[in-house]
Amino acid sequence: MRIRYSKYDPEAVRKLKDFAELLKLFNYLVLASSGDIEKVLRYMKMLQKQGYLDKDFNLDEFVNQLGEEGYVQKVKNRLSLTPKGERKIRQDSFQAIFSNLKKGGFGNHPIPHEGGGTREQLPEKRPYEFGDETENIDFPASIKNLIQRAGLSSDFFFEEGDLEVFETESVSSCATVLLLDISHSMILYGEDRITPAKQVALALTELIMTQYPKDSLNVVLFGDNAKEVPIKELAYASVGPFHTNTKAGLILARQILGRKKHPNKQIIMITDGKPSVIIRPNGTIYRNPVGLDPIIVNRTLDEAVICRKRRIPITTFMIASDPYLQNFVEKLTELNKGRAYFTTPDRLGEFILWDFVANRRKKIR
Repeated sequence: MRIRYSKYDPEAVRKLKDFAELLKLFNYLVLASSGDIEKVLRYMKMLQKQGYLDKDFNLDEFVNQLGEEGYVQKVKNRLSLTPKGERKIRQDSFQAIFSNLKKGGFGNHPIPHEGGGTREQLPEKRPYEFGDETENIDFPASIKNLIQRAGLSSDFFFEEGDLEVFETESVSSCATVLLLDISHSMILYGEDRITPAKQVALALTELIMTQYPKDSLNVVLFGDNAKEVPIKELAYASVGPFHTNTKAGLILARQILGRKKHPNKQIIMITDGKPSVIIRPNGTIYRNPVGLDPIIVNRTLDEAVICRKRRIPITTFMIASDPYLQNFVEKLTELNKGRAYFTTPDRLGEFILWDFVANRRKKIR
């Protein structure tokens, strides 16, 4: 390896720190603005004028460096994210959330007993015991043991004591669908709830890609209806003038999981509102934004029961404190035999990633 030494340049170091600091803010604002880079840059200039950003930050130079580093590109005279820029947002989301969690190695998380999982070989070895799988025998080491025992003898065959096997651990494999509520209530009352939710989805993606490559994650947005979106489009998702069709979201999530071969499946749902719309079997739309309509509620709870029968637990993260809404979530959780958390936007990521990692330690039933 060739190492190049140069004179320490404090100005260059300062610029690197400035760029890293601005990039984190830039990436969060990209999520908040649904990927509108021009709007993000206007926000940053406004923040600098108001004194929230250091007046010495050179924002024009920052924009140029974004292009040089390959995070943004010009398309039809407008700046847009590159695949590298989208990946950086996902990585920053992961780091921002995990930095608030207790330090600890996540790696591959074993489950305490066999079940709906696979067995993976570890580098450690031990003597063979009756009942061990032959595929876990370390044959080079076992042949070496045979030669050392038998020497030049013509009696050249394996004995049980010659055999060594690799230790194994049982590791669960899981398919997850993340349901994101994009109804209008996610930005009501001056509280941005959709940006932390998107940040969590991106962090989960990064976690699965780096730590659990055998797992899968799909994202479904639900408002008046439900639709699946690719992870690369998640930064551009936005809230609309929608009601909350929780039933449609659960149906689509269940359909996606039905196509997965993973032994364990789960739905993670982030919502702050009550179900307020359903689509009837004949295609007509039934809405009621006032209170908890028993028709809408019962049809939504029916879907929770179907998920339970398909062995798909629902973990609901409720970003609301209204007692009657919490009662609805508690009923949905009871019927599905899932889990529910009542949290706030600033703690959402910590709760979801902690729950996801903790439940990788056992079979999800």
